[in-house]
Amino acid sequence: MSSSDRRRALGAIAALGALALGGCGFQLRRPQQPSFERIALVGFRPKSTVGAALRRALEPGVHVVDVPAAAQVILEVTEDRREKSVVASTSAAQVREFEIRVRLHFSARTPDGRELIAPTELLREEDLSYSEKAALAKQFEEADLYRDMENDIVIQVMRRLAAIRL
Repeated sequence: MSSSDRRRALGAIAALGALALGGCGFQLRRPQQPSFERIALVGFRPKSTVGAALRRALEPGVHVVDVPAAAQVILEVTEDRREKSVVASTSAAQVREFEIRVRLHFSARTPDGRELIAPTELLREEDLSYSEKAALAKQFEEADLYRDMENDIVIQVMRRLAAIRL
């Protein structure tokens, strides 16, 4: 059997497998959607990347309103912060390692004040090695780590919002 015949056979097997999975109702796992239709996001710092990511995650099924009185759920953020601290340095005071954190304090309530999610703190931490020789690369790595940590926090908030029953 030639290599082109093998490729055709493997392609046919892969196509049949895809059809079989599609026919049985298989779907990739999707995030749960909240049971409410309108939410107000209150207290995010200006240009918050967590706030923007949360808006994007909510958009398919939940309308984000600006006026809390028009919402079914009010997500109130009391702290939305990125932190960075030195963990290790050399005897010459050169930084070798940072610890970066994303912290979000929030609660959820109805417009009439009924508590839906008690005040909660979500915290993600990562260690980041540092080298003066690769400063630009480490800046990009830091930005990627912050984005990943913020996306993880958004997923955790979405899970908590999906558990709310009005």
